[in-house]
Amino acid sequence: MKIKISQFIQNYWILLIIVAVKLILQYVLVNPVYELHRDEFLHLDQAKHLAFGFISVPPFTSLISKIIFLLGGDIFWIRFFPGLFGALTIVFSWLIVEAAGGKITSKIMVSLALLFSVLIRLNILFQPNSFDILVWTIIFYLLVKYVNSGNNKWLWYLAVIVAFGLYNKYTVAFLIAGLLAGLLLTAQRKIFSELSFWKVLLLTVLLFLPNLIWQIHNHFPLIAHMKVLKANQLDNNSSSGFIRGQIMFFFGSIPLTLCALSAFAFYKPFKPYRFIGICFIMVMTLFAFLKAKDYYAIGLYPVIFAFGGVFIERVLSLRWKLVVLPSLIIFNLSVFLLVAKLVFPVLTPQQIAQNREKFEKFGMLRWEDGKNHILPQDFADMIGWREMAGKALAAYNMIPSGEIENTLVFCDNYGQTGALNYYNRGKMKEAY
Repeated sequence: MKIKISQFIQNYWILLIIVAVKLILQYVLVNPVYELHRDEFLHLDQAKHLAFGFISVPPFTSLISKIIFLLGGDIFWIRFFPGLFGALTIVFSWLIVEAAGGKITSKIMVSLALLFSVLIRLNILFQPNSFDILVWTIIFYLLVKYVNSGNNKWLWYLAVIVAFGLYNKYTVAFLIAGLLAGLLLTAQRKIFSELSFWKVLLLTVLLFLPNLIWQIHNHFPLIAHMKVLKANQLDNNSSSGFIRGQIMFFFGSIPLTLCALSAFAFYKPFKPYRFIGICFIMVMTLFAFLKAKDYYAIGLYPVIFAFGGVFIERVLSLRWKLVVLPSLIIFNLSVFLLVAKLVFPVLTPQQIAQNREKFEKFGMLRWEDGKNHILPQDFADMIGWREMAGKALAAYNMIPSGEIENTLVFCDNYGQTGALNYYNRGKMKEAY
């Protein structure tokens, strides 16, 4: 056992350091003036009403909320889990590089590309997005392992991960559509002639069946929610805005993306993995056509960076590696530091207002209603909750004790409701 542990540390000590830095940054890059996000209160509140589905989201995040409250419900644990999912995304990206035959230089390059990226902002918030990106990355990892070995065990693991992904966020269905297209259009289409594939597909359906039954029993609230989402948010998006978002998210890692897509098309050793490149293009096209939110596609990038890094490592001579690889890392880090104060909630609302022009220039003040506001929408959704909950509690305490039993605490939206139930838990009746 001691030999295995020492060998593990020897092989992965750099990865362990990167993971530790990742978890630290998730706490450091948030100004204490900011509280929880509006959506986080929704997911935390669902822990008190566990079910196989909810109107706007699948049930997985509510289970994590339950665990958070069992651990005390502190903000440390609320931020820990999305940070953990982000760290595991880096781990599985490292493992994809390993499975693709990459060495330490490409592993470090890809890990740092993900570490110093928009993922930090996403992993600050306790929402389904962090686990969603992790699931996409694991799906690609399992498929790469299957292609390399032909061992059906990777497909059985895949069934479980896909089911978990669907229980977390339905956007995994777009990834599955892209993968099916990629497999059909490449030599990997042979998978459809194997009985084990259809058995795995059946297992996935069976695992997801409880949520599907819940949807049927409740008259498919997912469809109603998507209609509301389209009318209130997606109609204010644009295909060009979606593409622009992709460039902004990983601007410092554009070379990795371009190298990966070129390699999938022309680099013979990557021919077995060409379905990944096709999947990337298909999903991007589908999201752009539907005017989806730009962050929906982030889960595609870890595997793309992995293969881009391996390609660069293989085709460059040692002399060029010593020049190009550090340059790519420095470029990515420089872009990260340049936009850090704009992308992450490190400035106070007053400081943001004083630098409004910079935020407006990068489109940071544009909300889902299509209009510009004083603060970025995510930042605005992270202030004022504690004060509101305190005022509500003060009013609640003015109610005569004999009338408490007949009192209903009613709010306008899930942010207000969740904030009252989070900050005032044990002090007042549950808000609705």
